Amino acid sequence: MALISHMRGNILDMSSPSPVWLLVAARLGIRIRACPSRSAAPIDVKVAMKTYSPKPREVQQDWYEVDATGKTLGRLATVIADHLSGKRKPQYAPHVDVGDYVIVTNCDKIRVTGNKLQQKIYYRHSGFPGGLRQRTLQEQLDRHPEEVIRKAVKGMLPRNRMGAAQLRKLKIYQGTEHSHENFNPKPLPGFEN
Repeated sequence: MALISHMRGNILDMSSPSPVWLLVAARLGIRIRACPSRSAAPIDVKVAMKTYSPKPREVQQDWYEVDATGKTLGRLATVIADHLSGKRKPQYAPHVDVGDYVIVTNCDKIRVTGNKLQQKIYYRHSGFPGGLRQRTLQEQLDRHPEEVIRKAVKGMLPRNRMGAAQLRKLKIYQGTEHSHENFNPKPLPGFEN
């Protein structure tokens, strides 16, 4: 039988604590210390830390801006995807959208390596027989340059509702002007100049 001598703060002094007392004390956040008069070795029970899980209302989402002039398409898309999903934040969790907003300007001045302007093909299908359409990267940059970056980033995000919500936080513009100045976007880390 355990004898409780006294309790000071969250430390409970008792003689010969049983395993049940140890479990109860751990659940309540109380440290049990064996009485020095009854036992030579003191017993300390410490409460383990709980895993932090971010809540959607606790997430702070920042705005970042990047100028795509002269930037390589794939390298820029990976950094953008990381910021949209929040993987560069310490409170990242795969089931919560903790990502930031990203604004891309001058998307028509993106750069690719090799002979991708003529060799890379974008496919789409109308849904009807024989409705397969294709465009080269150069044709796509001439018609819809913002879709080149959007499609590259989309392939790096999850294929579910959260991935679609993250992609909606990507704002792409052909020129240098956009309508998000009131959010005071910061330069995207790694692409400051």
